[in-house]
Amino acid sequence: MSKKVIVCGGGAAGFFAAINIAEKHPDYQVSLLEKSSKVLSKVKISGGGRCNVTNARHQASELVKFYPRGQKKLHRLFKSFTTKDMVDWLDAHGVATHTEEDLRMFPRSNNSQTIIDCFMQAAQQSRVQLKTNCGLSTFEQSKEGWTVHTTQNESLFADVLVIATGSAASVWKKLGALGLLVERAVPSLFTFNIQDPRLEGLSGMSFSEVSARVSGTKLEDQGPLLITHWGLSGSAVLKLSAWGARWMEEQKYRFSVQINFLPDYNFDQFRAYLDRYKAEHPKRMVKNFSLEAVPNRYWERLLKYLEIQPEMPFAELPKKQLNKLCVELTQATFDVKGKSTFKEEFVTCGGVALSEVDLKKMEAKSYPNLFFCGEVLDIDALTGGFNFQSCWSTAWQVSSSV
Repeated sequence: MSKKVIVCGGGAAGFFAAINIAEKHPDYQVSLLEKSSKVLSKVKISGGGRCNVTNARHQASELVKFYPRGQKKLHRLFKSFTTKDMVDWLDAHGVATHTEEDLRMFPRSNNSQTIIDCFMQAAQQSRVQLKTNCGLSTFEQSKEGWTVHTTQNESLFADVLVIATGSAASVWKKLGALGLLVERAVPSLFTFNIQDPRLEGLSGMSFSEVSARVSGTKLEDQGPLLITHWGLSGSAVLKLSAWGARWMEEQKYRFSVQINFLPDYNFDQFRAYLDRYKAEHPKRMVKNFSLEAVPNRYWERLLKYLEIQPEMPFAELPKKQLNKLCVELTQATFDVKGKSTFKEEFVTCGGVALSEVDLKKMEAKSYPNLFFCGEVLDIDALTGGFNFQSCWSTAWQVSSSV
């Protein structure tokens, strides 16, 4: 039986839903509405223009660990449409992919336009009707289906309505007016604004692996760290911001973060290491000490910060200053005074609560034929292709259910 389907939102989830609904149901009339003049804008800029399309972790049990919002509730979803399924889908549509060492996956072309061209061609071949500059104004349900009023002053009928509008506040408000629980939007995946003499003038310096934790909480993670013009960034910080998104917003982004630049050591272990080094190299100048994990410029900065003479032989270094060096390298504390959005990887924490949705179908429990996919849902993930994968999986589930 033919149906009229309207998908609202021309981003990753909306496009993928529209294409797959049309491919699975050639007799359906599928319309895709996008409020702006451009579609797939996040796909375009993702991964620095390369598009981190998914991740090579194929097991659902592994995948859910990267989702601060969703987690175990997403297990069935990721079993229904896995990261491998997405790779296979792309391959079937003429796009080859490759995997990097950190398991992020990109089109082999390393160009996001490859994904955009693939989606545009698939939409055209499956006769999806794309309408740009055509946003969702209002919508209401009747016995027959849904009436959608657009920003072009059109009234369109749909048997099935799919909402894939991401973090659009106006749509969230309308969904809340329907009585659906919509979790408040707060930023996720952001960097920490820190003004500290230990970081001044060192923008661009990176550490391959640190351990970072938020003081007074259980928030702790490891990963690369990057010093920026405004403070600290890198995977270690971004992961903390994702897991602690709501708490940090409640704190008005004022808290302390503790960094262990040598995650293989705690204070006592590193102090013992320095004692041995001091005994073995008593005449070596402090400035000539080096650690593979710590850039020389940062070591020099610490010596200046702690008022240690660089030419001082290790034998003359007082225990008090040795202790301070150990503190700075294994438990340095920095005061966070705000946040900065992480370029194109900006992600919103919040959206339609998963408790409102039948996750086997991605259909609203209280409104038949109203479906959701992508970032309009209260699902968000760490960087690495995981946010796109939740778009693909939720959209695929919608296409299997309408």
